[in-house]
Amino acid sequence: MLNGHQDLVFSVAFSPDGKRIVSGSRDKTIRLWDAETEEQLGPPLEGHQDYVISVAFSPDGKRIVSGSFDKTIQLWDAETGEQLGPPLEGHQDVVNSVAFSPDGKRIVSGSEDRTIRLWDAETGEQLGPPLEGHQNVIFSVGFSPDEKLIVSGSRDKTIRLWSVETGEQLGPPLEGHQDVIYSVAFSPDGKRIVSGSGDKTIRLWDAEKGEQLGPPLEGHQDHIFSVVFSSDGKRIVSGSFDKTIRLWDAKTGKQLGPPLEGHHVAVTSVALSPDGTRIVVGSFDKTIRLWDAETGKLRPSLEGHQGLIVSVSFSPDGKRIVSGSLDKTIRLWDAETGEQLGPPLEGHQDVIHSVAFSPDGKRIVSGSEDRTIRLWDAETGEQLGSPLEGHQDLVLAVAFSPDGKHIVSGSRDKTIRLLDAETGEQLGPPLVGHQDDVNSVAFSPDGKRIVSGSGDKTIRLWDAERGEQLGPPLEGHQSLVSSVAFSPDGKGIVSGSFDKTIRLWDTETGRQLGPPLQRHQDQVWSVSFSQDGKRIVSGSSDKTIRLWDMATGEQLGLPLEGHQDRVTSVAFSPDGTRIVSGSFDSVVRLWDAGAELRRTGGHPNSVAFLASQDKLKWLQHSIRFSSQLEHGLFDPLELFDQISSTSRTGLGISMDGTSSGWVRIGSNLLFWSPPMYHLRSFSPSTQMIIPTPNEQLDLSNMAHGTSWYLCYDPQ
Repeated sequence: MLNGHQDLVFSVAFSPDGKRIVSGSRDKTIRLWDAETEEQLGPPLEGHQDYVISVAFSPDGKRIVSGSFDKTIQLWDAETGEQLGPPLEGHQDVVNSVAFSPDGKRIVSGSEDRTIRLWDAETGEQLGPPLEGHQNVIFSVGFSPDEKLIVSGSRDKTIRLWSVETGEQLGPPLEGHQDVIYSVAFSPDGKRIVSGSGDKTIRLWDAEKGEQLGPPLEGHQDHIFSVVFSSDGKRIVSGSFDKTIRLWDAKTGKQLGPPLEGHHVAVTSVALSPDGTRIVVGSFDKTIRLWDAETGKLRPSLEGHQGLIVSVSFSPDGKRIVSGSLDKTIRLWDAETGEQLGPPLEGHQDVIHSVAFSPDGKRIVSGSEDRTIRLWDAETGEQLGSPLEGHQDLVLAVAFSPDGKHIVSGSRDKTIRLLDAETGEQLGPPLVGHQDDVNSVAFSPDGKRIVSGSGDKTIRLWDAERGEQLGPPLEGHQSLVSSVAFSPDGKGIVSGSFDKTIRLWDTETGRQLGPPLQRHQDQVWSVSFSQDGKRIVSGSSDKTIRLWDMATGEQLGLPLEGHQDRVTSVAFSPDGTRIVSGSFDSVVRLWDAGAELRRTGGHPNSVAFLASQDKLKWLQHSIRFSSQLEHGLFDPLELFDQISSTSRTGLGISMDGTSSGWVRIGSNLLFWSPPMYHLRSFSPSTQMIIPTPNEQLDLSNMAHGTSWYLCYDPQ
């Protein structure tokens, strides 16, 4: 899944060689993506003042054209991301559709001003008067392969053909649709036209005679926003407001296989790769997805579960992630690439609530609503032995002991059980005391104690060897305790609750340490310590992840936002530099926990740009400098080199995560940013989703000398 846009995605297209994807969004940006790795290529292309509705590559793949709500068309260099010349202006309303001619010399555009316009792709000049005839908004335009014709589709329910040479309408309108026509396209041989409409049908037309070919293609349950032919003309792909993508036989009109489902809301744009093997899809859910056109399956990524994700965990070496889901499967992921490692681990008959690696990373333990605990080989994915049974109700939590010899489990049957990790045998009777579900369990670092959190609002400590409760319950939460964890030194416990708070406890006295940590706006599902014990991470139903300072109880920076539903599981990587999160949005995400940012004095959610060689190009587009020589900033790269040579930390421009609003160079104050801009500023966000700032640092009107960056006096 290609994640990065901050709002609805309106349009997607493949480059002619199939190696890149371009997308346009309501967030006013255009983004380029590597079609193989699904990584964003460079910073967003920014320049439009409103929604970007349509994007397309030139036939040679060197340029991109975009149409926008701001009534303009813009051309971009597909390699550098730079805007080529001023905007193409002339339309009096929203530009809904743009396309290059097959030779790349002309551009056609369709607008809500009911006109079609032709433009010289080199000079940007309009070619001749507007093409007029439609009685309503024009949603889609395109050239014929021989460049002689233009096809257009409109809200007036008609399709029209136009002569590129004369600008005249050729023949009467093509009529048949009973509603808005959102999308039209020529077949590769130019003999047919395909159209998609608000009447839920797709229709094929003879481009020469203007006659409909056969009955409508029916199957979609809502408006059809996008249709396109495959490069060989044998298939048609369509995307609809019904959230599905469908493939059709262009000759027989029959649907090929079941619908492709995965998007949570309307599918707005579809495109086939030049080789016909992949489909790229843009949606109102802000994501772009790649599908295998042959199998109908999503390409491997951190989105693979077919159900809500309940539990995630890092392997001890930080190289892998394990996740458990309502889809009854366990999945392993490469923590660096985000690719799924092998097929899902299947065996459980119901929802999987908890997963964890053994300390040596060779085994995985899982607990499920099928009342069983299962052990898996982390390398082969094979189940080790038969299921471990004993609980009388669903298993909500499982964990290995630090030496990997024991497993502890918590269940809705209100009991905690200890198991031998080798034999699977239960060790002694169940640990009884909780009056409600046991939602979370964990061993102390020395393996001598167990902590448990329950629906009875209490936390309890147990002697792992004798199975006895140690002292009275720890009370304070006003609702069920969803998650508990020991600090790495074993002296503290952190707990998260549906009362929206996080609490810290002294393991010796059982007393609460300080006031509750309160910032979440909804139930807290998961809490975890960093390996050094200095930070706590939490996930909540408010869709955010938050970092906390263990010593002060203060929140570190702004919430980590990106999930579309409640965050049910969070964990630090062993080295403390990353956080993994699982959510009911069915996505696993990786986040930068701030190790790199701390070198600039920033916070995990601060605005931060580091002048490493691999980011200089990105910086050049993220900071807007004056072009006036007297301002001393004519060459941004020279500036970066100068600052890097005078600072041990290199260039770091960051927004203070403490919400004070100061933007800094290293530890030095540069200027203050008003609160209204803080939330819209760049956040490192998930590592699997390339960070994309919504705000730019504009120094073009700043009064300064050539060595302004050296003038700060810390005294």
